[in-house]
Amino acid sequence: MHEAAQSALAAAEPKPAPGATPPRTPLVARAAAEFVGTAALVAVVVGSGIQATELTQDIGLQLLANSLATVFGLGVLITLLGPVSGAHFNPAVTLAEWWTARRGGAGVTLSEATVYVPAQIVGAIAGAVLADAMFGEPLVKWSTHDRSAGHLLLGEVVATAGLILLIFGLARTDRLRFAPIAVASYIGAAYWFTSSTSFANPAVTIGRAFTDTFAGIAPGSVPAFIGMQIVGAVVGLALVALIFLPGRAVEEQPAACGAAQRGCRA
Repeated sequence: MHEAAQSALAAAEPKPAPGATPPRTPLVARAAAEFVGTAALVAVVVGSGIQATELTQDIGLQLLANSLATVFGLGVLITLLGPVSGAHFNPAVTLAEWWTARRGGAGVTLSEATVYVPAQIVGAIAGAVLADAMFGEPLVKWSTHDRSAGHLLLGEVVATAGLILLIFGLARTDRLRFAPIAVASYIGAAYWFTSSTSFANPAVTIGRAFTDTFAGIAPGSVPAFIGMQIVGAVVGLALVALIFLPGRAVEEQPAACGAAQRGCRA
């Protein structure tokens, strides 16, 4: 009976949800998870882009293959590494989490963020080099894919703001367990509804400059993209603060009044 009770208590203990940074995980393990996760993500993005261009000349099919691979790959990576590091894979997410946690709340500290962000950037570069190596491309070749047009920069603001709103909205409503499918689905959709095809990630943007393939971005376009991603992160946090007011759980919000309910006022 005693052993059964212990097992029941262990099973009842809360498990870390993807997107939540587990405070007891050693920092070196979290940094390694961020490095490996970001590298794998960029390898999926770049590698699937190369594969798609080798299989078809139809740009629409190329983007479809690229986006599907990214959706599946990102979902798997968040599920696998979320309980270790929170599965940020994105400096914008890391810095946004630090900003929201700077007054002592849950999340990464500034010192932890200074470890996460370099791990993500180096991982993104390694992922691009790995993808090029797998497909026999030059290991490092600066992209010539110019993405400096104003409408593409606007697309990055929208893409990043939506991503931050989604992640921190899930956190505010205690639904981070849905992060793998929700975040992956959002990125898959944003591939198609944003003009920039939704980089929404400074580390991934830097990594994609190292490959002159379908998913590449010219180095000269990188600073503006990252600048707009930072703007998007600020917009996203502002939307979170506006929509998900602290101190009021979702369950406390008034239920919608149906036609048959009494006491509802127009």
